[in-house]
Amino acid sequence: MRALVYHGPARSSWEAVPDPTIEEDTDAIVRVDATTVCGSDLHILRGDLPEVNPGTILGHEAVGEVVEVGTGVHDRRPGDRVIVPSVSACGHCRACRDGMSGQCSEGGGWILGNRIDGTQAEWVRVPFADHSTHLRPSGLTLDDAVLLAEVLPTAYEVGVRNAHVSPGDTVVVVGAGPVGLATAAIAGLYSPRRVVVVDVSAARLETADRIGAAVPELPGTLIAELAEGPGADAVIEASGEPEGFALCTRAVRTGGHIANIGTHGKPVTLHLEALWRKNVTISTGQVDTSSIPWLLEQVRLGYLSVPLLVTHTFGLDRMRHAYDVFAHGTTTGALKVVLHRD
Repeated sequence: MRALVYHGPARSSWEAVPDPTIEEDTDAIVRVDATTVCGSDLHILRGDLPEVNPGTILGHEAVGEVVEVGTGVHDRRPGDRVIVPSVSACGHCRACRDGMSGQCSEGGGWILGNRIDGTQAEWVRVPFADHSTHLRPSGLTLDDAVLLAEVLPTAYEVGVRNAHVSPGDTVVVVGAGPVGLATAAIAGLYSPRRVVVVDVSAARLETADRIGAAVPELPGTLIAELAEGPGADAVIEASGEPEGFALCTRAVRTGGHIANIGTHGKPVTLHLEALWRKNVTISTGQVDTSSIPWLLEQVRLGYLSVPLLVTHTFGLDRMRHAYDVFAHGTTTGALKVVLHRD
C-alpha cells in the first residue's frame, strides 16, 4: 500500500510500504475511505513531538471499512463501515472505564500516527477494535463522519464541557480554526445568551458568522469591555497562541471558566497576579473521544451541522499537497482538508 511516512523534522514522503497485518487478537484492519490532516500532524513535522519515530505513518482520524479482525474482536466484522477516532481505548483500565481513554494505561490513548502507524494510508491497523471504532450510520457522509473522529469530540469535551457552558451564558471562543468553529457550533446547543468568536482572519470570521456566532468588528474593544464589565462566563482558547490565552484571561468573569483547547508549541505566561482573586477555573486536557456516540446522534438528528468546516477535498495520493494547503490555511482558506480514496 501507499502511505505518508514521517522521516524526521520537515521530512515526509508518500511512498509504498508493507500492508498492515493483525498483530494482536483485538486488532482490526480498516480500509481507509477518508482521512484528514490535523494541527498535531504539523507539530510532528516541525519536530515538536520528538517521541514520534522516523518511519511512522502519520494521521489519527479516519473513516473506512473493516476488512479483517482478530480472534478477540467480538463487536466488529468485515464489511462494517466505521469511524476510527484519534484515541484508542483498551476499554478495561481505570481511565477507560471512567471515560478518559486519552489516558488509557494499557497501550491505548493517542497512539495512531504517534506511537504506531496511523491513518494517512490506504489501510490502517486499529488496536482494541471493539472499543476504538464506531459504526457509521448509512446516511452519514464521509466528510461529516471524519469530523467525528477528533474535531467534534475535542470541541465538545475539551472546550464546551470543560468550560461548563450553560443556558444564558456569554461564551467567547478565541481562534476560528476548525476546532474553534466546531466549539462555537456545539456551544449553541446549550442555549447561551451569545457565542462570540475572535480571530485575526477575516475569512474564518465570515465562516463563524455563517454558523451563527457573533463576530466583533473590533475584538480588542470587545475584550476590553468584557474585562471592565461583567466578563464572559465561558472562554475557550482554540488558537494555540500565547496572545490568545492572554485574551482569555482578560475576558473571563469572576468565577468563570477558561478551557484551553489550543495546542501550544511555545511557552505561555499565566498572569496569576491578575487572576488569583477572580476564582477562575482553568482547564486543559486531551480529547478522550468518549462523546462520539452522543455527538453522532446530534449530527444524525440534525441538531448539529458543521458542513462549512470541510473546505478542501483531495485524493489520497495528493497527501503532500493537502498538507501544504492546510499548513497555509490563512492564505488558502483551508479549515479542514479531507482526503478520499479514489
